[in-house]
Amino acid sequence: IYSMTKPITTVASMTLYEEGYFQLDDPVAKYIPEFEEVKVWTGEGDISNVVDCESPMLVRHVMSHTSGLTYGFMNTNPVDAVYRDNEMGEFEDLSAWISNLATIPLISQPGSQWNYSVSTDVLGKLIEVWSGQTLEQFFSERLFAPLEMIDSGFHVKEENHGRFSALYEPLVGPSMGSLNVPDPGERHGLKLVEPYNKSRYLKPTKHFSGGGGLVSTMNDYARFCQMLMNGGELDGARILSPTTIKHMRTNQLPNSKDMAAMGQPVWSETSYDGIGFGLGFAVVLDPIKASIVASPGEHHWGGAASTFFWLDPAEDLYVIFLTQLIPSSTYPIRRELRVRVYQSLVESNAES
Repeated sequence: IYSMTKPITTVASMTLYEEGYFQLDDPVAKYIPEFEEVKVWTGEGDISNVVDCESPMLVRHVMSHTSGLTYGFMNTNPVDAVYRDNEMGEFEDLSAWISNLATIPLISQPGSQWNYSVSTDVLGKLIEVWSGQTLEQFFSERLFAPLEMIDSGFHVKEENHGRFSALYEPLVGPSMGSLNVPDPGERHGLKLVEPYNKSRYLKPTKHFSGGGGLVSTMNDYARFCQMLMNGGELDGARILSPTTIKHMRTNQLPNSKDMAAMGQPVWSETSYDGIGFGLGFAVVLDPIKASIVASPGEHHWGGAASTFFWLDPAEDLYVIFLTQLIPSSTYPIRRELRVRVYQSLVESNAES
């Protein structure tokens, strides 16, 4: 489910928040000392042009993608290039990855800009520090077991290998050169990228990525969403309090700004205008400005394989869309799906 892992990681972290392990405005360096000396790229010249942080990176920042971290695939500045050179999109040892990450300058001062990033992987490491468990153990015991999310984890169990989906990308141009024969990897304008039986997710791993490492199913993710819709409880299992859930889906960007006013103009799993960001979710502030059919307060996120989900408390509904097509920008599925769903509602709770 790629980045649909991120809300799960953030919910997991907030269970520890409720138990007093940290405060949202604690410096990340309090728990991961490697970030004590992190520098910030000036925005000009090469990677050597850096300054000190004006204020520390906070736990709140890594939950809301305002940490100053980035992703290597952005391809917009020298910091992104260092991420690519250091293969920061992959890791086998989370502690070693963190140590490497902390040597790379931030792209902006903490708290000053919204930028999609590896922040939630850092949050995964924080969960390990706070809990004393691996991220896999913590998810299993504190979320998946009580919510009966029986098919979710960092790898696919052997008995479920045949249920795992293949991964496709759009077919662009002839893939077989001048040969006038069908490509067996092509299916109706799509190209097979990863057969289900060749996926790395079929084997146990130490790649516990809080930002994008989970596999799951429609049924499991529906139980996660229903817990959120219920205010943090499902079938007698209390995960979070209703107040904490409300705080998570409240815009955390300073002065109620939207992502367009505060964000870097880079790729993301959502649009920017009229959209804020809470803790782990994008939040609809102004549907008109966002040019989408939605309710204010609707919160959502998606994954690289075009998956998507949203929760609309005003209409008392949630929607999950699962597919396996990369990249998620291939088709405007998410915008069109909203139209299809909301036009089907013959009565609106928001109007009552």
